[in-house]
Amino acid sequence: MKSVRLGIIGVGNMGTSHSRYLQNREVQRCELTAVCDVDPAKLTRFDDLKTCTDSAALIRSGEVDAVIVATPHYDHTTVGADAMDRGIHVLVEKPISVHKADCERLIAAHKRNPKLVFGAMFQMRTEPVYKKIKSLIDSGELGEIQRTNWIVSAWFRTEAYYASGGWRATWKGEGGGVLLNQCPHNLDLFQWYCGLPTKVRAFCHNGKYHDIEVEDEVTAYFEYENGATGVFVASTGEAPGTDRLEIAGDKGRLVYENGKILFTRNEVGAKVFNRTASGGFDRPDVWNVEIPVRSERTGHAVITQNFVDAILDGVPLIAPAEEGIRSVEFANAMIYSSMLGQTVEIPLDGAAYEAKLKSVIAASKFEKKTTGSGVATDMLKSFR
Repeated sequence: MKSVRLGIIGVGNMGTSHSRYLQNREVQRCELTAVCDVDPAKLTRFDDLKTCTDSAALIRSGEVDAVIVATPHYDHTTVGADAMDRGIHVLVEKPISVHKADCERLIAAHKRNPKLVFGAMFQMRTEPVYKKIKSLIDSGELGEIQRTNWIVSAWFRTEAYYASGGWRATWKGEGGGVLLNQCPHNLDLFQWYCGLPTKVRAFCHNGKYHDIEVEDEVTAYFEYENGATGVFVASTGEAPGTDRLEIAGDKGRLVYENGKILFTRNEVGAKVFNRTASGGFDRPDVWNVEIPVRSERTGHAVITQNFVDAILDGVPLIAPAEEGIRSVEFANAMIYSSMLGQTVEIPLDGAAYEAKLKSVIAASKFEKKTTGSGVATDMLKSFR
């Protein structure tokens, strides 16, 4: 194979965004050959391609070697598994599934077809600032992590956004709110840096700012195996909002905010200084450094190019989809903790959470108000 024939399943806002950079030839050795959506009206601008209203038909069309799955969340599992079981490589949008049990089902499909490439659309891993933070942690510059704090309340969304689709911000259609839609990227990075916590206590406020039945504001506390603690705050109802990541380690503190990485490094590690200092109020001397970050190409097209290169050349994936279960489990644990009103442990009981989610869906009497329009398909405003 010298080139990958790629299809997109789901051409709503996100799928349309993918189609644009593919049709602009921003991904090398790749051709967009087919698209699918349950709404025929969304297919009219793709007259030059194979079009389908049924994902199974596209997967079996013989027109694609690989697909991007950009459907509403619950369909990621069934569509992705169907594609892999038919020998089709899969790049799945975030979250890879709604809940841990479905993630395990999707990953099982890849285990049945291990020669296929299975990637996740975690494009924030391509951002230079987040890559630099990862390298600082992995190199030991921060030392052992003691505390983390991420306030990410800059995911502001309007009522028009939520009213643009009947599936949005419902338990049945989306399986959650800010944690399942906007924050999978942040939670992916959080676990990429620090791993998953062992305990979670969260408070999710459902429909606090919008006419929705799922969470649009969250505050959560975490505990890690080494004794480190963490706090995560997210909202789609706060403006202008904050995006501040702080990681405190034995060797210093890293803060990322307003596009800058600021590193305050201890000349002597806090643990050693604590045991050896003679004065009760002594503190380690520090260096204050702004970490430089090189500019480079980032975004969805980079993840898709990496996916294509993995198919054709066997290069490692930036975001293997198997790792996507971690951000989903992270989100599930927060929602479950809030539902139960108690601390929950990770690893999460995926079957118990799935049963709880199904019971919430069955009991829901929420009627979603939709406009059928109102949100442009230009997703650039969404990406921070």
